[in-house]
Amino acid sequence: MEVADTDWVKGRYQAAVILIEYGDFQCPACADYYPIVKRLSEEFPENLKVVYRHYPLIAIHNKAYDASRASEAAGRQGKFWEMHDFLYEKQVDWANAGNNKDLFIEYAKQLELDEEKFKSDFDSKEIEDKINNDLASGNSLGVNATPTFFLNGSKVQPRGYEEFKKLVEDQIKGYTLE
Repeated sequence: MEVADTDWVKGRYQAAVILIEYGDFQCPACADYYPIVKRLSEEFPENLKVVYRHYPLIAIHNKAYDASRASEAAGRQGKFWEMHDFLYEKQVDWANAGNNKDLFIEYAKQLELDEEKFKSDFDSKEIEDKINNDLASGNSLGVNATPTFFLNGSKVQPRGYEEFKKLVEDQIKGYTLE
């Protein structure tokens, strides 16, 4: 499973263990897994590369696509992961807001982004194409729910931090001399 140049990557780029998440910013289960994945990336910064791909389930999460747009627009200014974290941490606020785009603009201001560039990028065809490419990638891999995780190319379904940590550690051991 290849990491694309357009993917958002956290961790050492040469890390032998690759965790790819197909996520939906409006998905409650994704919000539950967000601190787990964040903790793993902090615990294994040298050995684990975390990749985030958009998989907004628009049939049940009507604001997820716009949230993906917001993260991509922030990414154009070097703050994808900051917006990613903001969106999960404030999911209840924006998911229940009347006009979530206004809230996303407010988040962009809090992240000290150029507001006009953020608005322009938010509505751009390039960002729409990036999200749609992530969706197509997920579809080709049989993703049908979020979050869906692939660890070194294998689909995994850990039920919590300790189980996830063990899966990562087992992969690390396979790539180091111990």
